[in-house]
Amino acid sequence: MQIAFYAPLKSPDHPVPSGDRLMARLLIAALSARGHRVTVASTLRAFGATPEAVMEGGAAARAEVERLTALYEGEGGPDLWFTYHPYYKAPDRLGPAIARRFAIPYVTAEASYSARRDRAGWAEAQALVRAAVSEAALNLCMTDRDRAGLVDAIPQARVARLPPFIDAARFLALPPRPEPGHLVAVAMMRAGDKMDSFRFLAEALALLDRPDWRLTLVGGGPLEAEVRALFARFGARVTFAGERPPEEVAAILSTAALYAWPGCGEAYGLAYLEAAASGVPAVAQAIAGVPEVVMAGQTGLLTPAGDVAAYAEALARLLAEPALRDRLADGARRFVTEERDLGRAADRLDALLRPLVSPLARL
Repeated sequence: MQIAFYAPLKSPDHPVPSGDRLMARLLIAALSARGHRVTVASTLRAFGATPEAVMEGGAAARAEVERLTALYEGEGGPDLWFTYHPYYKAPDRLGPAIARRFAIPYVTAEASYSARRDRAGWAEAQALVRAAVSEAALNLCMTDRDRAGLVDAIPQARVARLPPFIDAARFLALPPRPEPGHLVAVAMMRAGDKMDSFRFLAEALALLDRPDWRLTLVGGGPLEAEVRALFARFGARVTFAGERPPEEVAAILSTAALYAWPGCGEAYGLAYLEAAASGVPAVAQAIAGVPEVVMAGQTGLLTPAGDVAAYAEALARLLAEPALRDRLADGARRFVTEERDLGRAADRLDALLRPLVSPLARL
């Protein structure tokens, strides 16, 4: 199939790394792996920090629809339109219009809808999301929380599950060499949920009454100075590795004993799966979408949301019980290999999307 791909929040070509950019690239890779020809249809960014900013984007979207319409009328259009992560701050104004114009299936992945946002001034923006989800031939939900949110608000929505996945090859290629007491976390140093997790982790480590731990923090960002200040009390126990290319991240993870990231507000967190592929069990909170990627008792330990003491106890337990750590490490690697690798996702995507397109269009 010829597939037009669009990510209204952040294009897969955007220069700033993030989980959204990575997931967009992974979806393109999974689609391409089964022979589909994927083209990024537009790099128009629909994100707005306020309701007013989102609604002001209508004119640019209409111009982009006109451009794409002329392009497809001249060169031939796609067989399917695929939009990744439309939500109230970045709705999709392009895909539904193009799908209607060319009578092709419209598909979303990781669309989200929250009724409480309507009461916070986002009703117009959310109406765009509701309309797109309603029109979609299929909405792929990466977490059960997103699926429930869509179905509750839009009962007619056609949904299917596509669990979060990674391209695990880089991580599986390195044999685990866990160094006792070595904790690792990989995250951008920015405001919001990420900074909340850094604060939570620092508080938990202050309760960790053990001499045998050290932490490597991989990542950078606008709040790096604040993060460094949070962990200054631990001195040389904490290493700031900065932003690293993917192959170096894999090498660092291969030396970790535990992946220590609380996951405050995480949609799910692909880094948990990267750690698991490296044979590193995670300690995280049972919060937001984290339980979709950290299987409690199988790939790591989950602690109650907001309970810093319980989180510190879970870290201490895995540091003190190497047999349990090793069992979880084996389970983590097996989980990614058998359930969350790119190949599995490619098969599922292919099976879900092909029936949406007529046999003639697939030839």
